[in-house]
Amino acid sequence: MQAISTVDQTSDDLARAAELPPLSDSRTFGRAVADIKEGLRERELWSHLGWQDIKQRYRRSVIGPFWITISQGVIALGLGLLYSQLFNMNIGTFLPYISAGFIVWAFIQGCLTEGMETFISNEGLIKQIKAPLTVYALRTVWRQTLMFAHNLIVIVVVVAIFFGNLAHGYSLTTESGHCTADTNLICHPGLGWYTLSAIPAFFLLAVNGLWVTLLLGIVSTRYRDLPQVINSLVQLLFYLTPIVWPIDQLKGGARQGVSWAEPIIKLNPIYHFVQILRAPLIGQAVSIWSWVAVGGITIVGWLLALVAMRNYRARVSYWV
Repeated sequence: MQAISTVDQTSDDLARAAELPPLSDSRTFGRAVADIKEGLRERELWSHLGWQDIKQRYRRSVIGPFWITISQGVIALGLGLLYSQLFNMNIGTFLPYISAGFIVWAFIQGCLTEGMETFISNEGLIKQIKAPLTVYALRTVWRQTLMFAHNLIVIVVVVAIFFGNLAHGYSLTTESGHCTADTNLICHPGLGWYTLSAIPAFFLLAVNGLWVTLLLGIVSTRYRDLPQVINSLVQLLFYLTPIVWPIDQLKGGARQGVSWAEPIIKLNPIYHFVQILRAPLIGQAVSIWSWVAVGGITIVGWLLALVAMRNYRARVSYWV
């Protein structure tokens, strides 16, 4: 009788287990990809939120978001005048270089620093409305894109003013700005049809900004000390990346003895992201290796972001 009772009990347990709902499939790559697709479809939501962020920041201001343009223009002009004298370079070629570098860097820095705070700063919305996590990442990237669009006015003005210096081959390391017979100097081709490659370059930057925002946003939500570490590294990367100083200086002249540093500097991934967008804007050629480096980082970065979305997407609402 006891054996029969045990068999009956086991049968009842199996029957009840069959009636239970299936296990959640939230931790799958399919759900992670679906979140990204749904987020992209909510274009009206994240584009409106991103634009409202800009309007809120400059509310009651007379010229509004154009303060972004003015501030970037003043910084680029001041540092361009200063460093052109310190490095003994022609202002007509160096000012466009430093202006473009600052604007591209501002976009990258914004995606890094504000991307880490994406889910933390959207705590209220995450807990109140049901929306894909990608919406909040797209909100951040779209906000940075709007700021970049305002800053782009600075590049247009600077290139228009110094168009005569950039329309033909030029050098950044000569006082006159002209190419010379010195084989150690880099001679840039000048503005041409390849300037249009800045369009796919910015698209690549935005795509990378999205995975950076998703990945760092998830990790920073769990580990709140990470933003402080990243902010410190960002400041270091700014000085290690050729933004206010050209890598051309390592090729010859008084600094020819430090040419060994060039391969090390090119190991900096930020350099390649800056270069693929800055170079076309000011008439410089982009090395194929910069495109390869950016393409490789894009693939690896999105794989890491998908893994993070797969494993921790459902936990973000509990961590914020």
